[in-house]
Amino acid sequence: MEVKAQAKYLRRGMRKVRRYTELIVGKDVGAARAILAVQVSPACRELEKVLESAIANAENNFGLESEELKVRRAFVDAGMTIPRMKPRARGRADRIRKRTCHVTVILTDETEENGQATQ
Repeated sequence: MEVKAQAKYLRRGMRKVRRYTELIVGKDVGAARAILAVQVSPACRELEKVLESAIANAENNFGLESEELKVRRAFVDAGMTIPRMKPRARGRADRIRKRTCHVTVILTDETEENGQATQ
């Protein structure tokens, strides 16, 4: 069974968060937590929150055990870009782009994955 959690409009650039999603895909939940816990980036804290939310969804909504869960997919999509202006010399202005992203983490229990592999 697949369980999903999503965080929208995070105030981080997509590329900064995507770097850490590649580290946890395919790992079990304990390993993914350990990997994100030792990273220094603030983007990891937000990715860790989404992972914890997916784990809580699996436990509370579907009655799955967290030890049996595995990160099947984790991806980051671009959100809206908030335009800002920065004053420059001679009355000009430069555009500053405040980027956002949407983070999605999909967990699966290993029993279904093994069942699909045998079919």
